[in-house]
Amino acid sequence: MHFTRPRELVIAAVIGLALTYLLFEIAYASIPRLPTMAGVTLLVLAIVETLLGFTLRDRIRSGKVLGGISFARAVALAKASSLLGALMLGAWLAALGYLVPRADRITAASDDLPAAAVGAGCAAALVAAALWLEYCCRTPEPRDRDRPPRVTG
Repeated sequence: MHFTRPRELVIAAVIGLALTYLLFEIAYASIPRLPTMAGVTLLVLAIVETLLGFTLRDRIRSGKVLGGISFARAVALAKASSLLGALMLGAWLAALGYLVPRADRITAASDDLPAAAVGAGCAAALVAAALWLEYCCRTPEPRDRDRPPRVTG
């Protein structure tokens, strides 16, 4: 497995954007109202992954390294989350792109705008947190290994 490449995230975002915009064009009138907090689950995942990243990074720096399988699982989680976040970011941006021009004419569109904005922000946070977790799982550079562990007190 390789670390996430920017083009993979761009492709996922474009797929989410295209499919969601098409869905909104075809069926917006029959879609139920978007809940304002619909994207918050992505933020919860982002917080968990950020904390996990700090924990793993501290363990690496202090020499308390876990088994390799733990890091492999963390990298797999990070990769899956970054792709999900990019896909959902594209979807929420498509929703914003569809809703913003119609918000002054259609009440439902103006009501759905906050949900799309919250969703886009939470999806962007998930991508950032997943990339951070992935970064924290990288093998330290040789100069990092020679550095004595920090003293916390």
